[in-house]
Amino acid sequence: MIVPMKKVSIVILDSTRRESVKQLRHLGLVHLEELTGSGPVLQAFKEASQETDKALAILEEIKLKKNKVTQQSLVNVSSPREKAQEIIAANDRKKSLLDRIAQDTQELERLSNWGSVDPADFVTLASKGTFLYMYEIPESKYFSIDETVKTILVNRSNNLVRFLLLSETEVLERPAGLPPEAYAVPLPERSTSQIAADIGNAEAEVARIEAQLVKEKSFTDALVAYRESLASDIEFENVYSGMGRDIESDTADITAIAAEDEQPVPAESASPTALAWLTGYVPVDSFDAFKAACAENGWAYAATEPESEDPTPTKLKNNKLVSLIYPLTDFLGVNPGYTEFDISSWFLLFFCVFFAMIFGDAGYGALIALVGLFLACKSKGTRTVGALVTVLGLSTCVWGVLTCSWFGIPADKLPPVLVDLSFAPISSAKNPARYSQNQMEFCFMLALVQLTVAHLKCIIANRKSLKCLGDIGALMQLWGMFYVVFNMVVDGTRFPLADTGNPIPIFGGAIVLPSITPLVCITVLGIGFVLSFIFSNYEGSVGKSVLESCKNIISVLLGVVNVFSDTVSYIRLWAVGLAGAAISNTVNTMAGPMLGKMLFFILGVILLVFGHGLNMVLNLLSVVVHGVRLNTLEFSQHLGMTWSGTKYDPFRERA
Repeated sequence: MIVPMKKVSIVILDSTRRESVKQLRHLGLVHLEELTGSGPVLQAFKEASQETDKALAILEEIKLKKNKVTQQSLVNVSSPREKAQEIIAANDRKKSLLDRIAQDTQELERLSNWGSVDPADFVTLASKGTFLYMYEIPESKYFSIDETVKTILVNRSNNLVRFLLLSETEVLERPAGLPPEAYAVPLPERSTSQIAADIGNAEAEVARIEAQLVKEKSFTDALVAYRESLASDIEFENVYSGMGRDIESDTADITAIAAEDEQPVPAESASPTALAWLTGYVPVDSFDAFKAACAENGWAYAATEPESEDPTPTKLKNNKLVSLIYPLTDFLGVNPGYTEFDISSWFLLFFCVFFAMIFGDAGYGALIALVGLFLACKSKGTRTVGALVTVLGLSTCVWGVLTCSWFGIPADKLPPVLVDLSFAPISSAKNPARYSQNQMEFCFMLALVQLTVAHLKCIIANRKSLKCLGDIGALMQLWGMFYVVFNMVVDGTRFPLADTGNPIPIFGGAIVLPSITPLVCITVLGIGFVLSFIFSNYEGSVGKSVLESCKNIISVLLGVVNVFSDTVSYIRLWAVGLAGAAISNTVNTMAGPMLGKMLFFILGVILLVFGHGLNMVLNLLSVVVHGVRLNTLEFSQHLGMTWSGTKYDPFRERA
């Protein structure tokens, strides 16, 4: 169930603001409306958090050798922020050195064909009246240099000639006798030998920094703990500085020093009568505790029922069995709105069925159940997840037993007792000719049941309004379309749209419908469409409801198509389960001959483990794609749910 909420406004003395916020956090009951704080303290905490995130990202990028584990420091870091800054500074220094190495390496490559070059030698010669300039020119153009230009040949390679331009005076302009193909080679800022030495020194320093960063990985846990502490501080300061106040600014605040963080903390207003306030939501089942806390701390409060436009959070409360679905919904990040339905129990029930049909194998189910039991017994943190996995595994076992599916082993090679336990209409052993088609029909019957539940919940919710007639019409469309689906998807001959006078068997003859069924279903479909057209938009006026349907006539007509497509969508359970069974059978067929020969026995076992393991992984992905979709899309659409809710997350002390 969705726990009802009270919208509360809390008023406190501004002089006790910091202590009151601490007590409110300790109480841990109020889900606060979004606040936007400001101030130097909050900014300092955010900057520290960003620095810590950056430092942890740097440490995360450091890859250790295999089998090498960094022992985490058992001693707390004296100043985590300083440690984070040291890591960032070291990494920045490393990047700077790598950039310098790249530049120097490029400079050496540019001068590699010139040998050792020292700009100081050129300066010395120039002071004695001999000016030299470095040039390169294509080999074919070298001999076209005018005789008035004095040159000294250095070397030839790669069709280039390197030469020195010799002059007794400083050359300020390009000599006229020098071909345009000749281009000047700039002198380096340092000698090539110095550049090479600098590269070596930089590489040595980079190696030292990398070794230092490897050692710093021992402080990863300490920095993570510091980041979590900062998150709590940021949350606190955001509430503290974001509260409504009598004064518009904190210019009257004085500055105190928080010893644990060495950050400036604004003190409360000097005015003893100034007020501060905030707004939030408290679950009805915790409201008495909230009132007691207000009386104990001297807070004034006002409580009202939430309005439809309020961002009211959703708190779900169910028994331990239904609560098993919470790890999945939390992982998916889906939460019903405050005014929507809590479908946790139905979600769990149908998800177990979908999971079982997709995996479809009792052997797989047994393995999954064993994994779930291991997780449930491993630690307290994985107990709920383990229980959910166990339930899913047992559900798969039940479906596998009913269909006589055991690791894809053919029915004629299974013990007779396993064959006897299977359910004839869907058993591959008892009904090999029609079990697959019967499973397909079962998928449509499952769709009818789940979507009927959705419309019944809507009818009950709107029972005091004529809008419930629109919901009844939608339900009638679903039931009428159910037979149309059988006609168009399963078998048009066995499920005709006219009265042939012959009974109509479904599910291998387990269910027999009268011959008049087609006419009844089409009539029900038509009546349902009319009711839905008239009342689906009812908000107090039938005329306005009809007018709204006329405005959206295309959407209304497509709604009938959506009923068909949503029902057909459940066939994915049969298709994915059939594909998984085919993969299991293929793996067994490939590995079977190997198991009879000692030489290939181990190879056969490896193939079996790998093949079935891969099949289970693919089935798991199919569950996420298909099993979850049928609950969060098809089922939810018929309920009118958008999963736009905000999870109840009270302002509280974090672990």
